[in-house]
Amino acid sequence: MKDKYEIIMAGSGGQGLVSCGIILAEAAIIEGQNAAQTQSYGIATRGGFSKSEVVISRNEIIFQQVQEPDVVLALTEQAMEMYATIESQIPVFYDTTLLKIRVGDNLYGYPFTELASKLGHVGTANIIALGAMAAKTNMVQIESLALALKKRFSGKVAEMNIKALNIGVELERDNN
Repeated sequence: MKDKYEIIMAGSGGQGLVSCGIILAEAAIIEGQNAAQTQSYGIATRGGFSKSEVVISRNEIIFQQVQEPDVVLALTEQAMEMYATIESQIPVFYDTTLLKIRVGDNLYGYPFTELASKLGHVGTANIIALGAMAAKTNMVQIESLALALKKRFSGKVAEMNIKALNIGVELERDNN
């Protein structure tokens, strides 16, 4: 586990990227780490470009925005074009349900939206992606993410999100 992680989650408004960033930051705080989450999105909240950045650190966070990402989640072609450069070694997770398949040692394509639909709620694609990213990078523990989800949601919604998280974890573990 590194002392600092910088994460970018980018896509379209309505994909839950801001919520995903907040949940990730809360999981880091549960672990006793420092976390900062920032967000930006266009005028059109649904459908316009949306980005959530999270900085997790064992030390004080001086600058709250991502300078050198350690991992990227791209849920639209626009986000993929912005962050998945050929020379990069940064792990880039992307949704093969929504984006064209790409090949690269640093590219991790999974059918997040398709799996979320099978789970019964397409809105959990972001949590499935978060589970895969956390399993690959160890930026936070899966148990901390589950606790953050339980704090944010209750009842069946919490259960569904935890199932989504575990689907993402299994995706990445099956891939290794």
